[in-house]
Order: sequence, then structure tokens, then C-alpha cells
Amino acid sequence: MQALEQAVLEGNRRALARLITLVENEDTEGRAVLDVLFPHSGKAHLVGVTGASGAGKSTLVNSLVKEVLTRNPEKKVAVIAVDPTSPFSGGAVLGDRIRMREIAEAPQVFIRSMASRGALGGLARATQGVALVLDAAGFDLILIETVGAGQSEVEIASLAHSVLVVEAPGLGDDIQAAKAGILEIADILVLNKADRAGVEATEMALHTMLSLGYAMAEDDEKQWAPPILKTVATEGEGCMRLAGMLEEHAIYLHQSGEWEQRDEKRMQHLVQALFEQQRSRDWQQMLEKAKTREILRQVTRRELSPYRAVERL
Repeated sequence: MQALEQAVLEGNRRALARLITLVENEDTEGRAVLDVLFPHSGKAHLVGVTGASGAGKSTLVNSLVKEVLTRNPEKKVAVIAVDPTSPFSGGAVLGDRIRMREIAEAPQVFIRSMASRGALGGLARATQGVALVLDAAGFDLILIETVGAGQSEVEIASLAHSVLVVEAPGLGDDIQAAKAGILEIADILVLNKADRAGVEATEMALHTMLSLGYAMAEDDEKQWAPPILKTVATEGEGCMRLAGMLEEHAIYLHQSGEWEQRDEKRMQHLVQALFEQQRSRDWQQMLEKAKTREILRQVTRRELSPYRAVERL
């Protein structure tokens, strides 16, 4: 175990991949190594990339990472790409590496695909732990691409310092780009596929929603107002400006004190999530008891209501 944690701190990619697998599988050894590595975390800039399916998130991440490395070749960048899990087979395609093949072999880039394993909110249950591992391993920038589920993917706001919400014209009516839940978590709005028809209408809808959301804060010059950046990720257009805007947002977070506030929120969310997982495991163990099974059978036979069953349990 000591050798594994040391190898991760030294940048051994094989050891890093092994530890991430242990964390994903909720292995006790992985948890023990993570305990030791935790004090080394807290330095990386965590960036969430979310938006509807078809908006081009993976292609955008590929182009963005290329631009980040062009600006700073010494920067270490990690990508966590979460893919949906089939509710029937339990499998996942994990195909983001195909769209990120241009950066996959770069020595300063580490890409990890993860199955959501039924977790809601666009993330996998182990995403927080994997981000901590990559942070402790010395990565400067960690991009977390969520499942493309649309406006329900607000879980990323509890994990990332900066959130990119990716929209694209032609994915439905203009209101699709103006879903309040997803817009409220955006630090930067990216209008991808900006060479398509209808981009002006989508941009106008986004501007309208943003003006409504931030009308109350117009007098506060210190508040960050989410910009709308147009990109064509397949060509790399607009990614230079996007990389610069991410750096600006990181500076803003440090200067305003929001970095610490978001980090505190992230840690609180992680502890609460781990508590809920442990409580769920305890519950599953309790369900194995004969008395508990009898209560559940009474509910199935309609002899006992579910609410009364919870009270008895």
C-alpha cells in the first residue's frame, strides 16, 4: 500500500490507474491510500463540462486541452469522462477516448472514462474520489465531462470550481438552451457548433435568460457574469479564448475568496455523499435479517403500508 501511494505521488501512470480502479470499486485498500494522499490534494483547478447530448462536449474537451497545452506545455491535465450505464445490461460504451484521440497519447494528459453505474446528476458515484486522486497526483487542471442528460445535470456544481455549460443550435426549440436549472450553475456558457444555422437565435435566447438571472446583481461589479463564448470544437475555433477565460475565472475565484467557499462546499458534499453510501450499505445488511424480510413481505401482501413498514424498521 505504501508503495502504491508513493508511486502515485511520483507520477506513475500505471499506479494511478490501479488506484482509480480501487476507488471506483470502493475497495478498502483504495480508501486507505486515499486517506494518505488526501493532504496532498486541494491545488488542482476542477472544471465541469456539462450540457445536452449532441452538444459536442467530448470534442470541445479535446480541443480545449490542446489549447491549454499550447499555452502552457508544462501543465498537467486530467480528464474524467462519465458515460451513462445501461439500466438493462449494466454496461457502458466509454467511447470518449475516440473523440479525444488527439490528446490521449500526450505524456502530460491522463484520461479516465467512468461508467455512471446508475448514479443520477450526470456523474458517477466515485467521481469525487477519482478527482481527489488526480489532484493529489499533481494534475493542475482536471476536466470532468458529465453524462449528456440536459437540464438535470446540476450535481457537477457541487464538485467543480468552474462549470462550462455547453449548448448548440439545432438540438430542439430555443427553450432547450434556456433551462433554468442548468443555466444557474454556469460560470461560462459555450455555444458550440457555432457554424450551424440558428446560432443567432440560440445566442439571443441565452443572453435573454442570463440578463433575467443577473438583473438583480448589475450593481455588483465584483460578481462574475457568465460570458457566452462561441466555438467550433471540430476546428478548434474559439478554444483559445475559452482557455483564457478559464484562467480568468480561476484568478477571479482566488481573488474573491470563492475558491475557498467552493472547496468547502465540495468537501461538505463529499462527506455527506459518503455518509449516505455507508448508510445505504448498512441498510442492505439490515435487509438480510429475517424479521425485516417478513415486514417487506407484509407490504407486498398489502397487509402493511410502506410508511408503517418504515416506522417498524
